[in-house]
Amino acid sequence: MNSPFLNIDLNDLGKGLILAVLTSVLTVVYTTVQAGSLSFDWKLVATTALTSAIGYLLKNLFTNSTGQTFKKEK
Repeated sequence: MNSPFLNIDLNDLGKGLILAVLTSVLTVVYTTVQAGSLSFDWKLVATTALTSAIGYLLKNLFTNSTGQTFKKEK
């Protein structure tokens, strides 16, 4: 069950956190492969995590409990 339109619940926050961690890990792996050595650009990792989590939460904020974006509850 999704949260109502213009609301975010703990489930959304948890999923946003998981998304932020996963995208950060993928960013580290990608930059490591590109550089050819294990190096961490913490600013890039933090920026990627923050923007992906905010994007996910904004998507959920504007989605109603039936999964329709930008539509109020029926």
